[in-house]
Amino acid sequence: MISELSEPVRLTEQHAQAAAQVHRRSFDAQLPWLSGLHTPEEDTFYFRNHVLRDCTVWGIFAGDGLAGIIAFRPGWVDQLYVLPEHQGKGIGHTLLKVAQANSDELQLWTFQKNDAARRFYEKHGFAAVEFTDGAGNEEREPDMRYHWRRPAAEAPTPSAATQ
Repeated sequence: MISELSEPVRLTEQHAQAAAQVHRRSFDAQLPWLSGLHTPEEDTFYFRNHVLRDCTVWGIFAGDGLAGIIAFRPGWVDQLYVLPEHQGKGIGHTLLKVAQANSDELQLWTFQKNDAARRFYEKHGFAAVEFTDGAGNEEREPDMRYHWRRPAAEAPTPSAATQ
């Protein structure tokens, strides 16, 4: 059965638990050796009190459940996660376009071992600009910083995300 996908929707505090669940399920599926770092309650607290407060957060629903999220702030993508069963359907691409439509350039961090994320970001015009040994992140996992800049010929596309 194929679920209908929603258009991107601006998320609010009422979506904190669902957004935290998307994050945790996607994170644990891609990086199982790092699973269990936080409890579900800690994840929800973090999304409610930090992510949803400090970032613009958008999501896409499949059926009646949240399938993917993006959280961004000026110049940075802080979170981009899609549930494993919904990957490969264009959800991540659609959410990333929301952030790109509102920025001339973006940066983000991902783990060096997350090959799927690396391929995704490189496919969407991001270039690796920094590699670390992981000493600066909570997981102590080697990571890398990506950078994307809007091509000079493209003008920003107005979006509801700026409202």
